[in-house]
Amino acid sequence: MSRVGIPADGFKTVGQIVGTNTIQFHTVQDGMTITIELLSAHVSGGPVLDAEGRYVGFISEFDILKALEAGKDLNSLTATELMAKDPIAVRKSTPIPDAIKLMADNHLLNLPVEENGEVTYSVTRHDLLRASVGLAVGIEE
Repeated sequence: MSRVGIPADGFKTVGQIVGTNTIQFHTVQDGMTITIELLSAHVSGGPVLDAEGRYVGFISEFDILKALEAGKDLNSLTATELMAKDPIAVRKSTPIPDAIKLMADNHLLNLPVEENGEVTYSVTRHDLLRASVGLAVGIEE
């Protein structure tokens, strides 16, 4: 018996998951604005896009905490200064087990999904867990 929103043969690829993290940042945004957005959205990080919309980095709560620990002023830092500069992403065609391994191996909480150089959303550990046990978005409601 099939459930609404769940493929008949289960979730196989990242593209079949409805990602719950759609937050994105831009290279010129300041650190305090980014911090407030993360806290307001209840997510642990998001991709950073340049002026042309290309994925160039990722900012996590850890990046912000490190800056604060170093005594830096978040109002004077840009996303470019805060972000991890070797961004990791997957494609919609990436098998879910591969995405899980990539997240585990790199200690990631979010994994941007990139198609044609554009990041449209990120999948979280929560999203991958939900898909792995065969549940669609909204099951928690």
